[in-house]
Amino acid sequence: MRTVDEHLNDILGGVTALPPLDLALLEARGTVLAEPVSAPVPLPPFDNSAMDGYAVVASDVAGATEADPVRLPVVGDVVAGDPAVSALRPGLTARIMTGAPMPAGADAVIPVEWTDGGTAHVRIVRSAPPGHYIRRAGEDVREGQVVVPAGTRLRAPQLGMIAAVGRARVTVRPKPRVVVVSTGDELREPGSPLGHGHIWESNSFMLTAAVAEAGGVGYRHSTVDDEPGSVKDMLEDQLVRADAVITSGGVSMGSRDVVKEALTGTVKFHKVGMRPGKPQGFGLMDGTPIFTLPGNPVSAYVSFQVFVRPALRAMQGLPPEPLPTVKAVLSGDVKSPAGLRHFLRGRLTYEDGYTVDPADVQGSHQLASLASADALIIVPEDVESLPAGAAVDVMRLPA
Repeated sequence: MRTVDEHLNDILGGVTALPPLDLALLEARGTVLAEPVSAPVPLPPFDNSAMDGYAVVASDVAGATEADPVRLPVVGDVVAGDPAVSALRPGLTARIMTGAPMPAGADAVIPVEWTDGGTAHVRIVRSAPPGHYIRRAGEDVREGQVVVPAGTRLRAPQLGMIAAVGRARVTVRPKPRVVVVSTGDELREPGSPLGHGHIWESNSFMLTAAVAEAGGVGYRHSTVDDEPGSVKDMLEDQLVRADAVITSGGVSMGSRDVVKEALTGTVKFHKVGMRPGKPQGFGLMDGTPIFTLPGNPVSAYVSFQVFVRPALRAMQGLPPEPLPTVKAVLSGDVKSPAGLRHFLRGRLTYEDGYTVDPADVQGSHQLASLASADALIIVPEDVESLPAGAAVDVMRLPA
């Protein structure tokens, strides 16, 4: 029996980052940037107004008050996007819109709310220092500054930043395309009637969603029956569209463990010192990673988070990190089998620190307790029991 870390290291040694692609910005949403993006010009590229108001020479309005307002002639309008270069001499003002370039000679903006809104002459009732309501060139981003580093997952703010520095396309690591399939004669599609001995198939729906949460693109394949030839033919067909394949079921020690039968020689199967999820397999089929996970739902999900998620991160050029882990205090006693790393379902609360409540039931077939959990409590291999109040490491499940 190998350890969790040994099996994970074997997997990470078998996967490589996907080749980069050049994509249009909106096509790149959710991918990982493969190159740093820098600003070719400062942002903003010119001094501009932060308000709708009047561009002035600050010394002209230094004494303005409600009781003693300053009255200035308005010589024109400066609008956002105006390519003309304008100038202003002392004793004059120009109406200016938010984002419009500052006229040469002006050194402050008076908001329209501090005026009577005049168009030929304006009455100004408050003073302003030099620089007032002016966005200076380069105050957001310097020329040459890296605005989004390589290795960043591109979400809405990052795409906006890249567009703001004039880039229409980026080089990224694509989202891994992952085919997910469950095996078993007993499985039926949700929405279909159940016969005696049948259950509705759930693993492939759960794992396909988990792939998306890990940054990949999941493709659910319909259930495959318990025939080794059917499994192998299906996998060979799917390799044309898959960067990775996940199967669930058929990897234990039974007489009808079809995935094991079909892939022996291609995939290495092991018992891993963990609960849930002891039977595991991993290998490469024509260079494509194949993850064979156990069939019990909780086992399959925990196995995904512990082994597949880090591998998918590595394929995206990201550090193969586990789920975010926090320290928490147990609210109740827990027991664990000797020699196994135990991942117990639980719920976190926070008040001056995290507390975690272990789920009442922990069977690997009991999906309801997983659906209501938001954390996995990690009990190390050399620990058989922990009392309430003990500090534990807890993996936070995706929100």
